[in-house]
Amino acid sequence: MLITQLKEKESIEALVNGKAFIINCFGCKEVHFPEKEAKEFQEELKAAGKVTEILTMDYICNPKNLELHLQNYKAEIEAADVVLVFSCGVGVQTVADFCADKKVFAACDTYELPGYQGVTPQLFDCDQCGMCFLNGTGGICPLTACSKSLVNGQCGGAKNGMCEVDPEMECGWERIQKRLEKLGRIDILKNAPVQIRDYSTDDATKEAKQSE
Repeated sequence: MLITQLKEKESIEALVNGKAFIINCFGCKEVHFPEKEAKEFQEELKAAGKVTEILTMDYICNPKNLELHLQNYKAEIEAADVVLVFSCGVGVQTVADFCADKKVFAACDTYELPGYQGVTPQLFDCDQCGMCFLNGTGGICPLTACSKSLVNGQCGGAKNGMCEVDPEMECGWERIQKRLEKLGRIDILKNAPVQIRDYSTDDATKEAKQSE
């Protein structure tokens, strides 16, 4: 189970350089999704002429379901400069995989909520860290795509593009590098400040949110 929370409004606005195609996922809103806040923010973007279209659906982590919906919005996605996703980290990664030639950004952070996790046909995983790294890694999660959950680049142990911990697993950071090169965003790695993971989002912050 999980909790999704909107990132700071200013940080989301900074991601929309031009126009955005927006995707909402309300599949897990019975746990928690900031639907009202998301809609209000999206209406502001729409009024400012920064939205090509808004797609709202359930469970974008289901790749076949997502693919069927995206087929109806090819022109709107093509006209957008970025794809802005309001969902958990799994949904953002699924969208980024389908829209590999577009900048796909997460508008939410995802926190773990103890309890039963529903089963969906997921291609990706979310560590529910509460400080989503996807916006700086081309929509590929460094915590789950890397066996060591490194957040500042690869360890140097990969051989022929494969992980030294799991030789059958492609190095997550090599995947990130290739994705950013394809998007023309490789400079984001060269100029990025050192990332320090805040583990308080896994315990104290999480407990505070559950008590709200």
